[in-house]
Amino acid sequence: MRDDGTILVGKSLLKGGGTKSEALTLRLANRHGLVAGATGTGKTVTLQVMAEGFSNAGVPVFAADIKGDLSGLAAAGESKPHFVKRAEELGIIYEPDRFPVVFWDLFGDQGHPIRATVIEMGPLVLARLLELNDTQEGVLNIAFRVADDNQWPVLDLKDLRALLLYVSENLKAISGQYGNVSAASVGAIQRQLLMLENQGADQFFGEPALDLNDFMKTDREGRGIVNILAADKLMQRPRLYAAFLLWMLSELFEQLPEVGDLDKPKLVFFFDEAHLLFDDAPKALLDAVEQVVRLIRSKGVGVYFVTQNPLDVPESVLGQLGNRVQHALRAFTPRDQRAVKAAAETFRQNPGFDVGQAITELAVGEALVSFLESKGTPSFVERALIAPPQGRVGPITPAERAELMAKSPVRGKYDEAVDNESAYEILAKRKGLDAAPAEAAQQSEGGLTGMLGGLLGGVFGSKPVAKGARRPPQSLAEQVIGNAARSMARKVGTEVGNAILRNVLGGLTKR
Repeated sequence: MRDDGTILVGKSLLKGGGTKSEALTLRLANRHGLVAGATGTGKTVTLQVMAEGFSNAGVPVFAADIKGDLSGLAAAGESKPHFVKRAEELGIIYEPDRFPVVFWDLFGDQGHPIRATVIEMGPLVLARLLELNDTQEGVLNIAFRVADDNQWPVLDLKDLRALLLYVSENLKAISGQYGNVSAASVGAIQRQLLMLENQGADQFFGEPALDLNDFMKTDREGRGIVNILAADKLMQRPRLYAAFLLWMLSELFEQLPEVGDLDKPKLVFFFDEAHLLFDDAPKALLDAVEQVVRLIRSKGVGVYFVTQNPLDVPESVLGQLGNRVQHALRAFTPRDQRAVKAAAETFRQNPGFDVGQAITELAVGEALVSFLESKGTPSFVERALIAPPQGRVGPITPAERAELMAKSPVRGKYDEAVDNESAYEILAKRKGLDAAPAEAAQQSEGGLTGMLGGLLGGVFGSKPVAKGARRPPQSLAEQVIGNAARSMARKVGTEVGNAILRNVLGGLTKR
């Protein structure tokens, strides 16, 4: 961070010679942003420069790392000739540096696992992720209410499956107390849940749940921790990625107090390959993301989307992104040309050059930039050279990652899953208890029937049947009393049933 409360991202070249700093104002960094450009144009390096600036300013960062390149933040950069040359062009001194990094991974392979409980996700967010209709969402809300009223903790997916099974087995009672619940709606929820589980959600839902305060820490030198999420596998599971993003932003919004505009954000998020989040997303999910992005600014959190084309981000969300960096786009086809024109129109136009043409001419490491000015209005777009990053450009080695993991400030806190007693175990025990009376009734029925068999032999003159011989058909009287015995055993149990039957048989023998 510079002394004026800004982060230097690059410098634009003035027509009369010299340069002009293109800097992101920390006080306005919670107004969100966008980094866009075609593959190989320098988006990741720009993201790294911004993350380094936030870290130096004492702002914790969270970034999804698609290709593993951002892991290089944990290692010092090298004084490569083109980095030194770029620094000289911009009038700055190139100083390699390393930054405090904590690695995370929803699957636990390349970092600490990230988990959330189902109850933390809540029925509203979960319904949107499962793409449920209004009726199915209502049924899911009823299921959560049943669990809450009975104090059944719903922590992981097996808890939720057990809860839905309980609801399906008790439709009449639950419908009478909470509202109509159909077997078809429960089945639809279970099918959608299976789809989410197939994307790896069973590893995301569970305990120990992530404490979001662990994302918002600084090191001993006061630099913000850079939290890097290994997202190479996660990007192949867009629904799970959407679940994680929406849950995290929603939790931050609920937990953090209103603070307005601070001198610097409490936390900044970078979500790479944002198009994977929004492609084919249901409208309900888009509405939720738009709402959270719009409101989380007042909590002191900045959200930055990184994608290939600004049009990858829905217009309702794009309008919330005030700080923008646009790298080159290719315009070889009419469709590409329309995309370039649309991207150019998202900037505050600079009369000094043709923005649309500039987008197609940008070299690697060059970008169009427009950051919010002091009054919160976007600056005129400028063509700028991006500053060289101080950390390593490119991934660290597995050995380096393992060494950093061993020194992690959250080592041992999340690495092992914990399966506490919850809805699944409680309902399993309940089933066992419910089965016990039925088994006792069967035993009582057998005892009574056997006793009657012996008594009926004396009353009606029946004879014992030899082993292996065929029993003769029962008389009408035997059938009536046998049916009575079975019915009585089910209703009143062994002791009372035996007493009644003794009286009945006593009367019969006196006749």
